[in-house]
Amino acid sequence: MPGSPSIEEKVSPVAEPRLKKLAKLLGPGIIAVLSWLGAGDLITSSVAGASYGYAMMWVLAISLLLRFLIVNIIARFQLCNNQGMTILQGYAQLHPLFAWFMLVYALLMGHLINAYMIKGAGEALAMLLHINQPLLCSVAVVIAVWLLVGRNIYAMIEGVMKVLLAIMTLAFLTLAIMSGPDVTGIIKGTIGFSIPPDEGVHGALLVAVSVIGAVAGSIANFVHPYVMREKGWTGPEHKRIQRNDLLFAVIVGIVINLAIWVVGVEILRPNGIQVNTLGDLGKALELFFGPLGWFVFFIGVFATLFASISGKTTAFPMLITDAFQHIRPQRRERYGKEFHRDPMHKWFMLFILVTPLIWSLPGMPDFVTLTLGVNALNIIGLPIISLGLLIMSNQKSLLAKEYRNNLFENIALTFATGLALWVAFQLGAELLA
Repeated sequence: MPGSPSIEEKVSPVAEPRLKKLAKLLGPGIIAVLSWLGAGDLITSSVAGASYGYAMMWVLAISLLLRFLIVNIIARFQLCNNQGMTILQGYAQLHPLFAWFMLVYALLMGHLINAYMIKGAGEALAMLLHINQPLLCSVAVVIAVWLLVGRNIYAMIEGVMKVLLAIMTLAFLTLAIMSGPDVTGIIKGTIGFSIPPDEGVHGALLVAVSVIGAVAGSIANFVHPYVMREKGWTGPEHKRIQRNDLLFAVIVGIVINLAIWVVGVEILRPNGIQVNTLGDLGKALELFFGPLGWFVFFIGVFATLFASISGKTTAFPMLITDAFQHIRPQRRERYGKEFHRDPMHKWFMLFILVTPLIWSLPGMPDFVTLTLGVNALNIIGLPIISLGLLIMSNQKSLLAKEYRNNLFENIALTFATGLALWVAFQLGAELLA
């Protein structure tokens, strides 16, 4: 009949595969995973596994739980506050010093985090190309990242991130499964709650602090809400998809971190190999899996680091520009809410992408030491961040009751503040001893 829909028309609404539709929706979570992951997780988890087995697995478990809670509360505040505030504006309304703190802290940590990421990516690329020019390779990585993200093309970045995430996940997961993880050991380590005696080059407390800093305390946790804005998630109606997207990101993070840790325990530790360079990991995997295993590992390492640099270089300048515009409100009035319209956004991007190259120069700290040290520094900002978030996310004047923290979330933020203060005190006492 003339008015009847054809068979093609009837099936068209369901013709698009569900996985394809899901991939379109899962955007900020992908960017978040690749902003979080990288050398921090790679080195801290592998060093912890190689030096201490599964004994400190509980540190990773607590850190990942805190990451989900902290980032979910941050995202929920930005989506559901009744003033349309960004997360930075939420902090700044508590006290003007928060904007200054976030500006300085984000600039410093953006520089330092990209420093070890770029250094590691250069070393990985040099290993893959079999050339002894890590500095030249680091410069090539910086140029490639600038060409990718410098034009602020979100769709292109998101597509590349998905591909690199798939490569990275497959590489680490395959290596971990093939190595035969000790499930009983993992469970015991997760509920053990103890810090073992120092072994190897890096002390147990420093490694534990680095894991907490790399996961729960990372300033990169703040970039997620800005990527949400780029995706168009701006109101309470997006709260459910945001939570599911974040849950996906955290699950992927758990899988990858666990896989890295297992590789450290099951491959490096039995062979007595300390993680001092990426080459140590490559040699161990070459002995265990052969040339193909070495190649797959370094492809995965390079993909992880390159994607993480791209994610940070995309998202960090948004946080920095937001803080700068809060301090200089006339710039927000002049350039509007699109951060990339502010000329300072590009300069901030250049700063956190180009200046870290100085850490790749000869004579600078080695890759592993730099990675552990920078991630331990993350612990300094965690008490301020978690305490401010605890106050802000319970404000009745900004959030309706259903959007404020529940009892568990308040306990978790209080615990995070106490944990960071205790760890910082313990680390300071050990350094002064």
